[in-house]
Amino acid sequence: MITDYERIEKAIVYLKENFKEQPALDEVARQVHLSPFHFQRLFKEWAGVSPKKFLQFISVEYAKGLLKKDWPLSDVSFETGLSGTSRLHDLFIGIEGMTPGEFKNGGEALKINYSFAETPFGDILIASTAKGICQLAFVKDEKEGLINLQHFFPHAALVQKTDMIQQDALRFFSGDWADLQKVKLHLKGTPFQLKVWQSLLRIPFGDISTYSSIAEDIKHPGASRAVGTAIGSNPVAFLIPCHRVIKSSGIIGDYHWGSGKKTAILGWEAAKIFPGE
Repeated sequence: MITDYERIEKAIVYLKENFKEQPALDEVARQVHLSPFHFQRLFKEWAGVSPKKFLQFISVEYAKGLLKKDWPLSDVSFETGLSGTSRLHDLFIGIEGMTPGEFKNGGEALKINYSFAETPFGDILIASTAKGICQLAFVKDEKEGLINLQHFFPHAALVQKTDMIQQDALRFFSGDWADLQKVKLHLKGTPFQLKVWQSLLRIPFGDISTYSSIAEDIKHPGASRAVGTAIGSNPVAFLIPCHRVIKSSGIIGDYHWGSGKKTAILGWEAAKIFPGE
């Protein structure tokens, strides 16, 4: 059975693919097998704005406008005109790399709790060590999600359990960030990957960056391709906002969990910052 979010993502993909024709609300609703009234209500409950307004936030022109600002990511005191949520990830998420001893032999020294949860962008598997979140991935079914976790940590002791570390992390999806706790990420990665992932945290909520800008930020200006590979290896969806990196042309581009989901997340974040009709 198709979920509400799957209907929304399908509608967003349709809107984006057919934006030149400016499809009417009736036509979009028909694509997801809902009445126009029900679709409009469902979409606005999810995004906070109408489908028409949302389409503006996922357009190439909107992306190009953001990219023209070209703020250096290292300058966290810049004035973006965004609300106080703009530094959400930068202020509330910290990254600690796993030591060689922690991830040697497939993580045999690690005990990892994992659980499944719903988010505004579909179901996820979230996993944590005693030190922090080690994986957060969008999943289509729980069995597939667990297989992927086992592939990443083949010899770790995996326990299906929800803990406080996971609960604190899940608050980032709520859209109400009044009571956020600092969340630590405990990640397996090379020094270069960890540098790239740390840089991603500095992209403001509701904003975007490019591969070349991330390369500049980590002082490897010629390493855009390597940056792209590191971004594609990000093990923690949404909390490390790799979805905020797009092509310099303004095209949203690929995403480990699907370009439709990337588009949905970017539009949802923009709508939180600039709510409207």
